[in-house]
Order: sequence, then C-alpha cells, then structure tokens
Amino acid sequence: MKHVTKVHYHSVSKNLDVYFDDDSMAVFSCEFLRVHSPSAEVQGHGAEPMKLVLNKQHVGIKKIVPVGHYALRLDFDDGHNSGLFSWSYFETLQAQHETLWDKYQARLAEHERNKDSVPIKFVP
Repeated sequence: MKHVTKVHYHSVSKNLDVYFDDDSMAVFSCEFLRVHSPSAEVQGHGAEPMKLVLNKQHVGIKKIVPVGHYALRLDFDDGHNSGLFSWSYFETLQAQHETLWDKYQARLAEHERNKDSVPIKFVP
C-alpha cells in the first residue's frame, strides 16, 4: 500500500494534489472528492447503492485535518466533513480516477434525462 506524503490544496482551481511515497502524484478536483466521499452518507449504508451527489461543481475545501498517520478528513465548504480519506482510499481514487469520473458523469446524464420525463397517469 502507498502512503500519502504530502497534499497541496489550490484554492483558486479547487484541486488537491496528493503525493505518494512511490513518487507518484494525483490531482483531484474538489467536486470529484466530494462526490466520491468515503462517508456512509455518500457511499450508502450497508447494501444501499452509492448516492448521486449533485451540484458540487463549485465546492471547495475549507480545512484539511490529519487523522493519525493513515487518513485525512476533508472539510468541504458545503458543510460535508464526514468520511475519512485513508491512504488506501486515495490510492484507489488515483488508480480508478478516470473510470469513477466517467461512471459519475454517466449517472448525472441519466439523472438529467429522467428528471425531464414526466410520468403519465391514466385515470379509468
């Protein structure tokens, strides 16, 4: 498992650079991190499906709090701060970034299509 050695938050671009001990680095947008928060609120409880988090294009990070030597708590400016971003979770996000983002974008598109359709109710 990789360990995070440093993070750098860019408040203007709202990107978080995450540096690992294998000399690799990942850049995550705050929107990506917020919609993929490891919290149960986002991931779902138990067998529940992952929640679709909407309208986080402009979210930023207010505070980054180290948790032991294994994780960070990210306090987002929309009030969300539950869920710990462990080193292994950051590693997973790095490895699956493109797939996760594409899947999220597809879910957003599906949500947009569904909200535009109005169910027709037939009354006998």
